[in-house]
Amino acid sequence: MLDSSPEAAAQIINGTIVDGWAHAMGVRFVRASADEVVAELEVGAQHRQPYGIVHGGVHCGLIETLASVGAALVAMRRGQSVVGLDNHTTFVRAARGGRLIATAKPLVTGRRTQVWEGWVHDAEGKLLATGRVRLLCLEPGAEIAGGQAVPVGRDGQG
Repeated sequence: MLDSSPEAAAQIINGTIVDGWAHAMGVRFVRASADEVVAELEVGAQHRQPYGIVHGGVHCGLIETLASVGAALVAMRRGQSVVGLDNHTTFVRAARGGRLIATAKPLVTGRRTQVWEGWVHDAEGKLLATGRVRLLCLEPGAEIAGGQAVPVGRDGQG
């Protein structure tokens, strides 16, 4: 079973656990703990919408990914997994390129739900987006989308 130890966080940072969207988007984890998750992304063509600015979904995805990773580190201590319930992201300033730096920190880490807040800044420190993600903590064996909720890395998939 995965845990929330520094070793588990190191696995996330080194890319051995996080796959899927984060990998496809080129998200690079800088640090991950139950208190804060930080990641970077170098903007490429795949991140832009037709007007040439970073797609809002990238900001939403970054904030949700970081919140999910942090919430998972909290939930793993209890043998739980987490899934997102809602994501409210506000776009503050547009960006066309460069490096995005995203940070997420917990507001509430309850046994049933967690709430995390996130921010995306450009390399100069200008705020681009802010968001809040609410996550549901699932007990072992819980069913979701027609199957058991199994944390990535526990079943050899991902």
